[in-house]
Amino acid sequence: MSKTALNLIAISVFIMTISSLLGPLVHLSPTIPATLTFTVLGIATFDAFSLQGKGGNLLLDWIAGFSPEHRERIIHHEAGHFIVAYLLGVPVMTYTLSAWEALKQRQPGLGGVSFDDGELASQLERGTISAQMLDRYCTIWMAGIAAETLVYENSEGGADDKSKLSMVLTNLGFSASSGEQKQRFCILQAKTLLQENWLAYQALVKAMRERASVAECTHAIVEVCEEIP
Repeated sequence: MSKTALNLIAISVFIMTISSLLGPLVHLSPTIPATLTFTVLGIATFDAFSLQGKGGNLLLDWIAGFSPEHRERIIHHEAGHFIVAYLLGVPVMTYTLSAWEALKQRQPGLGGVSFDDGELASQLERGTISAQMLDRYCTIWMAGIAAETLVYENSEGGADDKSKLSMVLTNLGFSASSGEQKQRFCILQAKTLLQENWLAYQALVKAMRERASVAECTHAIVEVCEEIP
């Protein structure tokens, strides 16, 4: 079952627990919290098995979207992916900053940056991926975590990025310890790129905050890079 569905189930259990404690004090009928709990559980089950978690993603992302810090974290996280992809020569196709935007663009999850990864997929399929290609994409995948860590001193997002990296490395025969070492190395590489291009990163964050197009975001990066001697 998806993490989103589990979150919805946790919410329903919380509702039932609180209502059972406070219900007698406010003369609340046991039928109301029970009905609400079973409704949430039903939605979670339907979402997990019929919608692949998309409905729950929309709900939880909508609730989290009321927090300005949450929205800023997403922007900074995705800007990390965007600028590191640009710096490593991987074209960015699209980006989304919410589950609703991702759904409209037929992308999974809560949002993200889509890259031109056709060459990567081809090499993975043949099982002959070069070390340079692997490091390039691993660094891009870890760049969101690196960006959050630099800005907020911790990272709340990136679980999907780590999962993707782990799956690729496992399929390539990396051990668990080697995979963790590669992850730390790529986060460090991404941090270095971000720090070396910090003004361009900040310009990109501003552009993405204003919902600029991919072309406009790229121009914001290029403009700053050209100004730096």
